[in-house]
Amino acid sequence: MKNGTTVICFANNKGGSGKSTTCSNVGYGLSLMGKKVLLLDADMQANLSLAFLSEEQVLEISEGDRNLYYAIRDEKDLSSYRVATGYEGLDLIPASPLMSSLEYDLFPKKDREHVLDNCLKSLKHSGEYDYILMDAPPTLGGWAMNLLIASDYLVIPVEASPWGLFGLANMFDFYQKACERNSHLSLMGIVVTKVDIRKNYYKQTMETLQELQDVHVFDTCIRMDSNIEWSQDNSKPVMAYKKSSRSASEYMNLTEEVEKIASGKKQH
Repeated sequence: MKNGTTVICFANNKGGSGKSTTCSNVGYGLSLMGKKVLLLDADMQANLSLAFLSEEQVLEISEGDRNLYYAIRDEKDLSSYRVATGYEGLDLIPASPLMSSLEYDLFPKKDREHVLDNCLKSLKHSGEYDYILMDAPPTLGGWAMNLLIASDYLVIPVEASPWGLFGLANMFDFYQKACERNSHLSLMGIVVTKVDIRKNYYKQTMETLQELQDVHVFDTCIRMDSNIEWSQDNSKPVMAYKKSSRSASEYMNLTEEVEKIASGKKQH
């Protein structure tokens, strides 16, 4: 297998799709498999940061200058912006509410769509991490383009609800534009989240997704589970909060699917 760091972006322009939950649990799952993982919270809502750190810690970091916003604004090497999550092999670069102004800050920069890629360069080439997982904001602007340009793979979480597929065509268009700028980018697949198998929404969502050509849909779906909310309330991935829960098992299965696809690409 070729050495190197695989960068995966979890993105959907629709909010509430389960991006942060999926990114945090897949990251934790990969660390359980013995992988070194860096999580990058690229969303001003800081949900990925809150999945591992207390509200007090996240607030303290966001009020300081050791967060992703200042790193990107000042075009700094991201190596010194990492914090430990408390889990072996799993580090985090936290977000800040100030990231709401990143589009404005990026606009005058030269080569503005490659700022994140440049800031990540030393970490990607150091081989310190097997994976860098990034949680994107629910927007399709210059900052989201930065994330896709810095990525090897895109994973799109989709909520199994009447509005879950709304805007997916826009997401695909945006992905195609990113591919024109980043020839290494691939759509790893769509993961269906917040599933209630008793409702028709789930069947309709799956039927629509299966009609899409050349789009992989993960075998694992993530069903509704109150343990997910409880784990978030306790600032833990659900696999750490309640290992025996259904959602913990589902996220571990999803992690294994992700790792299998990424490993296949590394071997080429």
